[in-house]
Amino acid sequence: MKNIPLNERVIFALDFADPKVAMEWVEKLDGDIKFFKVGLQLFLAGWWNVVDAIIQRGNKVMVDLKFFDIPETVQLAVQQLQHHGVTFATIHGNTPIIEAAVKEKSDLKILAVTVLTSFDESDMIELGMTGSISDLVLLRSRKALQLGCDGVVSSPLEALPLRNELGPNFLIVTPGIRPGLNRDVEKDDQRRVATAQQAILNGADHVVIGRPISTSSDPLYTVKTILDDIGAGLALSVGR
Repeated sequence: MKNIPLNERVIFALDFADPKVAMEWVEKLDGDIKFFKVGLQLFLAGWWNVVDAIIQRGNKVMVDLKFFDIPETVQLAVQQLQHHGVTFATIHGNTPIIEAAVKEKSDLKILAVTVLTSFDESDMIELGMTGSISDLVLLRSRKALQLGCDGVVSSPLEALPLRNELGPNFLIVTPGIRPGLNRDVEKDDQRRVATAQQAILNGADHVVIGRPISTSSDPLYTVKTILDDIGAGLALSVGR
């Protein structure tokens, strides 16, 4: 099991249009959570200032821009990330794109996006694909790791087969985390979902969570509950 502090297991998704609001959430949560995701919306609103501000408070940042472009452009984009202390960056694409990103990663960890958690089997059929989502995730993950990526982004449902097939020596980051699914919590646009504890039991290293915390009437209590669930999952994993 990787030696990852509990307060870095949750990556809080700062899915806000206003950098000021995003930093208010960082200040509210970073006593308990030390890892934050900056995606397209916030990055375009706050540019590097918000990334730098989060890191200056002693936190880690996952820049989730899912780079997908010609290889040279991706390579130059990854170079820019090196100057800001970013921990994780996401990419998507074929062999030349992945190779270009990996070439420039230095201490940055590159995560390959497999299949978005908003996709389900009906989307695969619509795109003309005959295999299952699980097959596609495994195929893309195997290729990404062979090319030098540090890990992958997948739904928690695919984490277990990925661990079983590809071993322990890579990172699995799982969005699509929804607490209390046994109580039929609304899944919104995420279709392939699980609880934080189940994701950890399936082999995830980090879970990405946004709305279940940001829309909670008591965000700090929700964070504590999620961390307790992850801690319990880690304990059960050790006992296996």
